[in-house]
Amino acid sequence: MPSKTFVPAFEAKVGNWTYYSCLMSYAAVAREINFAHELGGNQDLGTMIQRGVGVRTAEITDYLLTNENRFLGAIIVAAWGGAPEYLPLEMEKNSESSEVLAGMDKNFGVLTFDGTHQFFALDGQHRLKAIKDAVKRDPELGREDISVIVVPHFDNEEGRRRTRRLFTNINRNAVKTTAQENIALDEDDGFAILTRRLLDDHKFLRSNGVVQVFSKVGNDGELKLATRSIGVTETAWTTIGVLYDLVTDLGFDLDESMNRGSQRATDDILDESYEILAQRIDELLVACGNIRARYESHATPKDLRAPKGRDGEGHPFMRPAVQVQVVKAARHIMEQRLLEWPELLRRLSELDWKMTSAPFSVVWQTTPDGPAGSRTGKMISAKDNNEALNQLLLAHLAPSNKSQIERAIRAYRNLKNERYPATFEELTERLSIASDSS
Repeated sequence: MPSKTFVPAFEAKVGNWTYYSCLMSYAAVAREINFAHELGGNQDLGTMIQRGVGVRTAEITDYLLTNENRFLGAIIVAAWGGAPEYLPLEMEKNSESSEVLAGMDKNFGVLTFDGTHQFFALDGQHRLKAIKDAVKRDPELGREDISVIVVPHFDNEEGRRRTRRLFTNINRNAVKTTAQENIALDEDDGFAILTRRLLDDHKFLRSNGVVQVFSKVGNDGELKLATRSIGVTETAWTTIGVLYDLVTDLGFDLDESMNRGSQRATDDILDESYEILAQRIDELLVACGNIRARYESHATPKDLRAPKGRDGEGHPFMRPAVQVQVVKAARHIMEQRLLEWPELLRRLSELDWKMTSAPFSVVWQTTPDGPAGSRTGKMISAKDNNEALNQLLLAHLAPSNKSQIERAIRAYRNLKNERYPATFEELTERLSIASDSS
């Protein structure tokens, strides 16, 4: 900032926060307050501290420009760089006003905006975007005012942790955050914490493009976390939401405190759990068709998912829907003590890891050949097919009895109207093997 801007403010305290309540013009808000990714980038999940701005800001912008009864609630702003410069003031009193003003200047002062701090919206990002757009279209709106609450933000791990926790606390009691946002921000959910840590520290998962975190990063505040699906032409192995589910299911025997989403586990338990989960993920990446080595050696990972003209030969563990069902089946087998973990890994490695092979073909639909380069198959996303995949995985890996195998095969026939690639007799051979291994 070329010059200082002074804003009257009240200093207040709540919990372990010191904050400042002040009044700013729309023009000052548009000029001084930014979005987090403009101040340092939230491309890296470790510094992700706010959710992106959605398309609904256009409605707020129109509201500001056209409604004479317009009114917006306070914006909560974080001061990047720590506590903002605050100068306490005392009102001058005379004999006539001293009684009236007694105590009214308590915690009253001035905040200084002088360029030593930068400010970003922690809550109210949509309002901020709307104000910026509205003032551009009608500069006269810049004279109007809005309440602003300023909190300190320190750009280190502890500072980001405090700010993330404040964000989730605010939004859980206001507009509900999405599941993906909670994974990116929650500082109490142990599995969310370890999902982020895997993205930061795990040699494979932290690699560029392996886990899709954002599906959209715009130039004007727009930021959207990835959903649970990956387009056939994308290079990512999985998405942040699916990785969270995999981590949760692979934590089948961790300390009970890991399952208390609203109460953070101790650092020792988090560290111990991380080591266990990272090892299990490494072992699965080998057992499930050696996916990691194939991904890292493949010139174009998207062709590992769907080879051009030969989609059916694509690797099933490049499909998030398959990843989820494989790990769900693994959790069931381990919780029921049907197999030991090493034996489960061995049986997974014996599956034929192609989409047209059993059991994965239940979620695969072969389509007629088209022009050169066209896709020759597609995933079936129906719930019944995904549930059937889970049952077929159990039948292949650790069937409990013949009836379970019969139900799984019957479900396949009903859904696909075709014979199951593996025979009943082949699967029943697993019954005696399962008994010997358990």
